[in-house]
Amino acid sequence: MKISEAEVLIVPGWQNSGPDHWQSRWQAKLSTARRVEQQDWELPQVEAWVDQLVADVEKATKPVVLVAHSLGVATVVHAAPKIAPWVKGAYLVACPDVDDSSRVPECLRNFGPLPTAALPFHAHLTASRNDPYCTWERSEQLAKLWGIILQDAGETGHLNEESGQGPWPEGLISFAHFMKAL
Repeated sequence: MKISEAEVLIVPGWQNSGPDHWQSRWQAKLSTARRVEQQDWELPQVEAWVDQLVADVEKATKPVVLVAHSLGVATVVHAAPKIAPWVKGAYLVACPDVDDSSRVPECLRNFGPLPTAALPFHAHLTASRNDPYCTWERSEQLAKLWGIILQDAGETGHLNEESGQGPWPEGLISFAHFMKAL
């Protein structure tokens, strides 16, 4: 599938993605990309975030491809049954383990428990071996439960600006392969 044939929805995580984050850079480069704008980036509520994602997906005029990072991944997984008819694929990066209270701030725990059903659309999860918000073993477990491909990003932290992944060119190459497979 070509980018021009899809509506690419950028689904940021907690506190949004800043201008140097790879999601913001991809949004600027991909002609059909737009961001899901949440009402409250600081104190996220799962129902509100899912409802906003569903509303944005339903507005799409082309098949939807989701590009989610961190809490955006949890949002996509919670919304999956509601958005399946419109979503062609989901490129998921660095899912936080919201079920592990030692790994995430309290304000994110209302996103748990993470759904464990297989995702109803093609998806790909990229995870790091040293993500402070999710162990590699938990990422493996989630990918297996969701019936999706897991890509090992090595020791790249939370795959964000703070871990040195601003432009994240390896991710863009991976995403191009993902799009080709759709």
